[in-house]
Amino acid sequence: MAARCVMVLGTTSGAGKSWLTTALCRWYARRGLKVAPFKAQNMSNNARVVAGGRFDRLAAGEMGSAQYLQALSARAEPDVRMNPLLLKPERDTHSQVVLLGQVDEQLSSEGWRGRGNKVWPRVSAALDELRAENDVVVIEGAGSPAEINLKDDDIVNMRTALHAQARCLLVTDIDRGGAFAHLYGTWALLPEAERALLEGFVLNKFRGDASLLAPGPRQLQALTGVPVVATLPMWFGHGLPEEDGVYLLPHSLGEGGGGGTRVAVIACPRISNLDEFQPLAQLPGVQLAWARTPKDLEAADWIVLPGSKHTCSDLAWLRSQGLDRAVAAHAGRGGRVLGVCGGLQMLGEALVDPHGIDGNGPGLGLLPLVTVFEPRKTIRRTEASFGEVAGAWSALSGTPVRGYEIHHGQTAQHPAMAKAREPIPGLAWQNESGNVLGVYLHGLFEDPRVQQVLFGTALPGLDPVFDAMADFVERHFHPGVLERLLR
Repeated sequence: MAARCVMVLGTTSGAGKSWLTTALCRWYARRGLKVAPFKAQNMSNNARVVAGGRFDRLAAGEMGSAQYLQALSARAEPDVRMNPLLLKPERDTHSQVVLLGQVDEQLSSEGWRGRGNKVWPRVSAALDELRAENDVVVIEGAGSPAEINLKDDDIVNMRTALHAQARCLLVTDIDRGGAFAHLYGTWALLPEAERALLEGFVLNKFRGDASLLAPGPRQLQALTGVPVVATLPMWFGHGLPEEDGVYLLPHSLGEGGGGGTRVAVIACPRISNLDEFQPLAQLPGVQLAWARTPKDLEAADWIVLPGSKHTCSDLAWLRSQGLDRAVAAHAGRGGRVLGVCGGLQMLGEALVDPHGIDGNGPGLGLLPLVTVFEPRKTIRRTEASFGEVAGAWSALSGTPVRGYEIHHGQTAQHPAMAKAREPIPGLAWQNESGNVLGVYLHGLFEDPRVQQVLFGTALPGLDPVFDAMADFVERHFHPGVLERLLR
């Protein structure tokens, strides 16, 4: 028997679809059910590496970070079929297309319209396979199901819902205002067959006096026949990485209060894998902020250059903001600088692009390295150990680390310059004084061993976060609603 499908739709991006899908994955898993998440198409530069590429089930492949975390919440092994289509924006009008874990150059070169119909057989087959292997599939939509200008090519919302005959929840962010209009307008724009799949409305991020909601829910049900089944209070600090987390943290150190180690992550336009820095927002004694101007770096103890989906354009942006001079000045004073993946590439002497992958240009010159962009992307999960690490980062010496790599660039020592320290061969390099460190490994700050040696404490992991989220929805959904969605 095929799995029952519960689907979380939203009135807008940022309404809370990913969060609620993650919570429901754990809620159903705790009832002894075999659960898998699914999102037909995700647009995000936050990706994780898992086993199971398009042609080789043992090969490494990419999937969206949100679905990766949802799989962990469901107590399932992350699988590229859970996010069969991943779009990674490189420019405002172009994305790299990842189909079932692997880059598809043909699809990447095509326009958006028409792509959905072309990939739908592969996407629906992935969903059907998951349904055959599980008791419950919790499906996440994208944006809004009522984007009438995109509906003919949309595969992630109602085409998926109809294919799976999913029982759907429609969630809205009431904190932004206009929630009842968003819910009613979305319902009104859906055809009757699609409206019939809506089982309930969810008001998310509510704060204030709940009695002030009346008579809105009752009037909305009278208009649509769909009840409001949950009002979820605003919950800051739940611990789940936000897909748009760059907008949720302060941009100047000191805005968020507190002291301790002050870490500024430079928020480039094409920043990728920003979710890997979520632990820094939770660790005691750490103050984290995103930085877009030199002023944002003035109080920093550490400056982090994160991953980038388009290193050369982000490096050009960094220079246009004067951040290159600010980073160099910080490093010159002995301040700590860390580059991760694209950030590592920026720290080197030069970026060389013989195949038209990313672009050519000079680096920041803080590490004696050269990066050459290759057509074949490195995608792998990686375990290694730091050798001897000098200077400011010496606490990492001997520390085993686990993470993942996603990069077109291949980096090596500049042949005409003094050699850099290389505490992990091919993965990590330091300058002579030891305060500038570059690594290819994503997920460094998610590793509790790294947290312990750098900050003297470690977070308990994500399982308590998932359980707290499941408890939260159980408290705030009307009794029996979540069980009825499976009947």
